[in-house]
Amino acid sequence: MTTVHRSAPAPVVLAGFLAAVAVVAVVGGLAASSSREVYAGLEQPPWAPPSWLFGPVWTVLYLLIAVSGWLYWRAGGTRAGFTWYAVGLVLNAAWTPLFFAAGAYTLALVEIVLLDIAVAGALALFWRRSRVAAALQVPYLTWTVFATALNAAIVVLN
Repeated sequence: MTTVHRSAPAPVVLAGFLAAVAVVAVVGGLAASSSREVYAGLEQPPWAPPSWLFGPVWTVLYLLIAVSGWLYWRAGGTRAGFTWYAVGLVLNAAWTPLFFAAGAYTLALVEIVLLDIAVAGALALFWRRSRVAAALQVPYLTWTVFATALNAAIVVLN
């Protein structure tokens, strides 16, 4: 596996990771403008979290995702690892518009399963270079797997 060239200063690269993740957050935020109303209007399983919880959780997760990518870069991360990471970011950005803006709950379910796979793939490759970078992906994977179960329950109940 080829490592990624690391000539840029670390703070500049960290800013790049933060910016990339911020773009994902903004896309999700724009698509989720009516998410509270949509979420409240759905039949939900009894274990569904309240809508106010999603913002704080995602804020923490996005920070962890950015720092994880940066630590992986610092550890000489490979193109393969960054490919899985980037695919995860793209899939992350796509889920909210699919679910909330388009109301395509089944398609969003298929998409989030792919997101779970992408995050797991990135985590596995990150583990080979940086245990800390991989560990920072664990809450992200845990939350997306939980969100997958919630998405599946919403498909079944609605």
